[in-house]
Amino acid sequence: MNRKKVLIITYYWPPAGGPGVQRWLKFVKYLPDFNVEPIVYCPENPNYPFLDDTLLDEVSKETTIIKQPIREPYKLAKLFSKNSKTISKGIIPSEKKQSPIEKLMLYVRGNFFIPDARKSWVKPSVSYLSEYISKQGIETIITTGPPHSLHLIGVELKEKLGVKWLADFRDPWTTIGYHKQLRLTEASKAKHKALEKKVMTLADGIIVTSNNTKLEFQRITNKPITVITNGYDVEGVQASVLDEKFSISHIGSLLSKRDPEVLWKVLRDLTLKENGFKEVLEINFVGAVSDSVLKTIASYGLNGYIRNRGYVSHKEAIKYQKKSQILLLVEIDSEDTKAIIPGKLFEYMISGRPVIALGPESSDVETILDDTNTGRYFGHDNYDELRMTIKEYFEAFKLKDLRAEPTNLEKYGRKHLTGTLSKLI
Repeated sequence: MNRKKVLIITYYWPPAGGPGVQRWLKFVKYLPDFNVEPIVYCPENPNYPFLDDTLLDEVSKETTIIKQPIREPYKLAKLFSKNSKTISKGIIPSEKKQSPIEKLMLYVRGNFFIPDARKSWVKPSVSYLSEYISKQGIETIITTGPPHSLHLIGVELKEKLGVKWLADFRDPWTTIGYHKQLRLTEASKAKHKALEKKVMTLADGIIVTSNNTKLEFQRITNKPITVITNGYDVEGVQASVLDEKFSISHIGSLLSKRDPEVLWKVLRDLTLKENGFKEVLEINFVGAVSDSVLKTIASYGLNGYIRNRGYVSHKEAIKYQKKSQILLLVEIDSEDTKAIIPGKLFEYMISGRPVIALGPESSDVETILDDTNTGRYFGHDNYDELRMTIKEYFEAFKLKDLRAEPTNLEKYGRKHLTGTLSKLI
């Protein structure tokens, strides 16, 4: 039986690091097992905020990868602001701390580059791919965003060729947290909304990563919407010896608006009042951390417990996950973030370590943690229960009995999830 060809249009691809690359790297890995031949289209010269060369080893030599050049304004932005790189990572300084040039950059980014700064890649991509799709006999294309400008490639190819098109949303579009920080005019907000609706109206199917996003999008379109969460893969990383310290580790970017002040208050109080706690506490940050978060921590007298590891490769991040006593996941406390399920949650879940998560009420993260028995979930104002849980974990740590006992993990495996995707293709 001939394999069905599918063209995957993505911005993030190895050697890109960070969470954006993992979803489609793993789908491409497993699609051939379901009689689907993936062909990947990505930029030739992208401006990735993180690099991880180790991910190149996960790309099969049999995978067809085609590339075309892209022009990106972020390279020019470096000339004007020392924070341009952190802004491109999603770490946007609070308005009070933005310099006049940074405020201007955000205004230009929000209002002149709609839907995003990669919009210039749309027309040359459509021109190139129109011929390629016809020659290769490709019947199905998939666009994945952010950057959501890639969905506009799907719009034009759908209108031009009538090809079957699935639009994958790793994050929402107009309700994602940083959208409100782009200093958008009312006209720009309306244009974003119009483009979002056009994509969801023309696509043959929508793929989202959470049930809350599905509910949000059902108010915009009648097209079928399928939830395919991110997931975990069996990584070739040896289990590490557990930290001797009572380590609490956050893997990934910790943005200023995610600052879990209630946690810092709990940890400070435990160092002052819980016998033996201050001698063993260690707080690990593996990835980019906002300066404002570090200042909040300092205000609670916790500086001496911080180990700022910086950005590491994906394999190194897995090692930190496996050896930490507790894994920390934090989301902004807002209605808009209920639908956000960070990709690292699924890796956390198979690490064998208990997860402490903080975020908004009725979050998809809370549902998944409850379903899999892999951790506890708290609101940003839930001091008493958070303190009680950390104290409980500390007692288990002293007895060398701190661990997670997960259930129902199989449905979040990458291969299982790819099977669901293959049926849509």
